Amino acid sequence: MSIPYRTRRVLKRIGTVLGVLVLVTVVFWLCWVIWLQRYVVYSDEGVSLDFEQSSYGLTGQVAVPPQAEENISIFFNEGADAINTGNEMEQLNGYYITSEMFQKDMATVLTNIERLPAGTAVMIDMKGPFGSFFYESNLNDSLTSASTDIAAVAKLVERLKTKGFYTIARISAFRDRTFGENHVTSGLYMLSRAGLWMDEDGMYWLDPTNSSTTNWISSVALELKDLGFNEVMLADFRFPTSDKYIFEGDKDAALQTAATKLMEACAAEDFVLTFCVDSPSFQLPEGRCRMCLLDVDPNSVESKANMTELEEKEIRLVFLSDSADTRYDAYGILRSIMVSEEVEARKGN
Repeated sequence: MSIPYRTRRVLKRIGTVLGVLVLVTVVFWLCWVIWLQRYVVYSDEGVSLDFEQSSYGLTGQVAVPPQAEENISIFFNEGADAINTGNEMEQLNGYYITSEMFQKDMATVLTNIERLPAGTAVMIDMKGPFGSFFYESNLNDSLTSASTDIAAVAKLVERLKTKGFYTIARISAFRDRTFGENHVTSGLYMLSRAGLWMDEDGMYWLDPTNSSTTNWISSVALELKDLGFNEVMLADFRFPTSDKYIFEGDKDAALQTAATKLMEACAAEDFVLTFCVDSPSFQLPEGRCRMCLLDVDPNSVESKANMTELEEKEIRLVFLSDSADTRYDAYGILRSIMVSEEVEARKGN
């Protein structure tokens, strides 16, 4: 069926008119939308139109780019609460808190803490020779101390930080009964090879040349670093004084190698590792680290210091003592928190 010519012309004209009407409608609609934008109001209740407002009646100030200030004042906190955030190590003069102290008399510990000025170095036990942790550790082989109020210790540590103290965590390094039981191959064996050698207190000692040993110690140190401690002290960083266990090799060299590995694992510009040794001839590895000596009589402080080959002895060498004797003060010294009242009173005179 064919459409007549006249009909096709009529339909074409109708189509053209309809197309023009659609185009005009679209253009009109776009112009209407653009014009309406000035009256659109957004609120919590939705979108609405307000024809009473005008874009020409808006109040305000034309934004201009800020001018650069030639002189900018920088203020430094130099008060009592200022904390040294530099990378240089400083001489320690502070106090230590043992696990026995906070387990038996936390109230006295807290009282003495409140007397100390900001910036004081304070060391606290975080892991003992039994291998028990005095905080909630996330490490797989950790064992939380059953005889310690962990929540109270956490509050104590938090208080040390809020008062602006330089915080040091002490952990037992090679003396660790729990890790020895769980990782027998990492320990020192009896001469009979029947099992691990045990000291007079019933504690196992770890082999410094075993990679599991050094990995474990560095894991604990790094966790404490992540918890905000400025420094970690490795207690019992030595071999036990006995000839009843097996170790073939140079003990001094083994300790030196272990120290180097631990420094490589824990090195950071804002973190210090301290090795608590039994011989002043111990050679510190490269990096931010110290040597700590225990049970040194005040009369022997100078001679012990002269036996070391340390540079900057006043910074790198630390003594631990429960004595208020001033002869320690030429070097780093951490005293019992129980003598802090006497020592701080002397400083004030």
